[in-house]
Amino acid sequence: MTEQEPEEDRPRTDSKGRHAPLREDEVERAFDTIVARGRPRLFRTMPELLASGTIAGVEISLGVLAFLYVEQATGSQLLAGLAFGVGFIALLLGNSELFTEGFLVPIAVVLAREAGWWRLARFWLATLGGNLLGGWVSMWMVVRAFPGLQSMAIETGEKFAESGFELRTFLLAVLAGSTMTLLTRMRIGTGDDVARVLASLATAFLVAGLSMYHSVLDTLFIFGGIHAGADYGYLSWLAFFGWTVLGNAVGGIGLTTFLRLVRSHERLYEWRRTAPASHRP
Repeated sequence: MTEQEPEEDRPRTDSKGRHAPLREDEVERAFDTIVARGRPRLFRTMPELLASGTIAGVEISLGVLAFLYVEQATGSQLLAGLAFGVGFIALLLGNSELFTEGFLVPIAVVLAREAGWWRLARFWLATLGGNLLGGWVSMWMVVRAFPGLQSMAIETGEKFAESGFELRTFLLAVLAGSTMTLLTRMRIGTGDDVARVLASLATAFLVAGLSMYHSVLDTLFIFGGIHAGADYGYLSWLAFFGWTVLGNAVGGIGLTTFLRLVRSHERLYEWRRTAPASHRP
């Protein structure tokens, strides 16, 4: 009989028998980074979550201000979309986050059994609540500090507040959710700050410049219009918001997050298999 090969000397393989050199190391390292960075976010205290979400609402309003100013000055929505990138850069360098940036990373953490579903729910609720609160206050300041932008704020907000429940608007929301989650993945995939800034600008161009429907970003346009005295009000906003959040979730979770997790399913399985018993359902 041949001597059995020691466990530590055997080549490491996954559930499909593939040796380590044949696995996609870059993808697996990225998944490890997602879980490692995401876990602390889910274990923040409620005041920390609310503060982070509120800061993000304030910071993204800088992008809304830049958008309104550039579109009024140039008449070009595409240029205004590029200017909106100011807000995404502020989020990136300020380490704050919007609700729709919280799809891929927190879900991966929960599925890896590093946190429970309740922590994901409180993370989403606190982040979204903070985004809306910070955005509401900051847009009041914007329309008061720049009265010349009030008519533009009303006009831009009206486009979203009165858009209605249509397939077109839902698909625009799906695209926005998918694009924002892709931005999250691109930022994690590189340590180059220049590349991350360029990714932020490109995403701003797509989402704001092409009028995709984003539940938080476009809410700030509506809030700006309401503060400026628009005919539409909070009921119109609520209808828009519910429809758009659904589309964002379908795009961000159902498309981008799901497909990314399928691609990394072997590494996800390994995380689940080695998770502490206290983290398992």
